[in-house]
Amino acid sequence: MQKYYAVRRGKKPGIYLTWPECKAQVDGFAGARYKSFPDRAQAEAFLGGKDSYAKSTTNQKSKPQTKASKQTVSDIKDFDTVVYTDGGSRNHGNYKGGHVKETDKGAWAYHISNHDETFEGTAGEFGVTNNRMEILALIQSIKRLNELKINQQNTIFVLDSKYVLNAITQNWLTGWKKRGYKKADGSVPANVELWKELDSLLPTVSQKTFEWTKGHATNIGNNRVDELLNETMDKM
Repeated sequence: MQKYYAVRRGKKPGIYLTWPECKAQVDGFAGARYKSFPDRAQAEAFLGGKDSYAKSTTNQKSKPQTKASKQTVSDIKDFDTVVYTDGGSRNHGNYKGGHVKETDKGAWAYHISNHDETFEGTAGEFGVTNNRMEILALIQSIKRLNELKINQQNTIFVLDSKYVLNAITQNWLTGWKKRGYKKADGSVPANVELWKELDSLLPTVSQKTFEWTKGHATNIGNNRVDELLNETMDKM
């Protein structure tokens, strides 16, 4: 069956008849908006529609918009799969100069909504940073998408971690990789092994968009993953 790929936001917006053509317009384009349809009429309707989602934090010099924080999973209708991820910690290193203790708790969680099905996952570790848990949450969500064999569907990842988002949308990860996983000053990024693993997993999700949401606000999906990881730490 012929599919029609509508690119609302990309290098060259329009309707394409093959995924490779569509992919060429959205790869590396921060905040790309695209979706496949079974007929041209639906594709044209999507193409002419208004973009109702919060803008990505990429290239934004002003305060990031928080519209995404008011959304629920069901509000994001242009995506087959919606993924919320979050990481957290209860440690002594959450301030400048602080250090994590071996007994400090940390946890990650993800919430995946795919049409009428929901999938969740969470786990914890001792003696870890919040940032480590944020990366691990995204890694584990992508692994689950692959296990469920829904990684080729149009997917949006919603995170409240600018640390993780900027590494992806502002191409920090690409730059580190080109330099042998080193920063411009020659230092090795913290959590480098996790960054390497994430880099190898990102291409397995062929159609993906990343969005920022304000943490601990009114976003139901974000609040759910926060609840999950806190339940995990409560049990540790």
